[in-house]
Amino acid sequence: MRSPAVLNSHVAAATAIPATENLGVIAAVVLAALLHAAWNGAAHHIPDRAVGLALIGVAYTVISAAVVPFVAVPDAGAWGWLLGSVALQVVYNLLLIRSYRLGAFSQVYPLARGVSPMVVVAAVTVTGQPLPTGQTLGVAVLCAGLMVLVFAGGSVVHTGRDAVTAAILTGLCIATYTVLDGMGIRAAHSTAGYIAWLFLLQGPILPAIITIQRRCRILHDCRLVWRLGLTSGVGSLAAYGIVLWAQTRTNLATVAALRELSILFGAVIGPVFFREKFGTWRIIGAALAVAGIALLNI
Repeated sequence: MRSPAVLNSHVAAATAIPATENLGVIAAVVLAALLHAAWNGAAHHIPDRAVGLALIGVAYTVISAAVVPFVAVPDAGAWGWLLGSVALQVVYNLLLIRSYRLGAFSQVYPLARGVSPMVVVAAVTVTGQPLPTGQTLGVAVLCAGLMVLVFAGGSVVHTGRDAVTAAILTGLCIATYTVLDGMGIRAAHSTAGYIAWLFLLQGPILPAIITIQRRCRILHDCRLVWRLGLTSGVGSLAAYGIVLWAQTRTNLATVAALRELSILFGAVIGPVFFREKFGTWRIIGAALAVAGIALLNI
């Protein structure tokens, strides 16, 4: 891996972009957050979480295998970051399965996603990407809004300790692979190549693990949900692909905070599609999240 100091030139090039283009990057990450909330909502309808995530891995593998022959191979300096991210994303998926087994989706998912941007804000300072004061305030306000959404109605309070622990560990994995990918994709000198190889290498691992565990039952378990699982995989790949591209255009902390707007979209999707109560605290959390986005663009 290249040291953070060596990567500072890449960081400067990525963050020194016109304001109008920065608006486009922000819009793209917000779209990625919407896609993320949408595919998670779709995947939530798959009762067997392990099978759902395995099918998502199959979609990763098929799509990235079709793309890899047509994109440049990432530079040598990117492979340490890339392989570290692959390992972390496998651990993340295993923790996600455990989180869903121990707690309700609506409880552990927001907690895992809400932890991530706060950890990234601390980590990017170490990697040589400190935020300006105004953007730091924007990230703080946005994170505050997301955490209000996480704890709205006291839902997490009623979740078991093991589920909360698994969700927090999941969030730490998200934060760590976000930083690794932010460094790696800048060192790769091929955004499409990095994205394709990242998904190609991680895609087959979880399906292989689940297949070994289920053996002859795997085809039966996938039979009724394969369309929804594969569709969720396409949405997941598109969402994170946009995020990785955005990391080459602006600061990691900004991208990390904005992508967790999936929590906000999830909070809106619940009342609209599942007739869940929005409530006063969710309105406050949503307002803070919007205010944080505004501060990020000042």
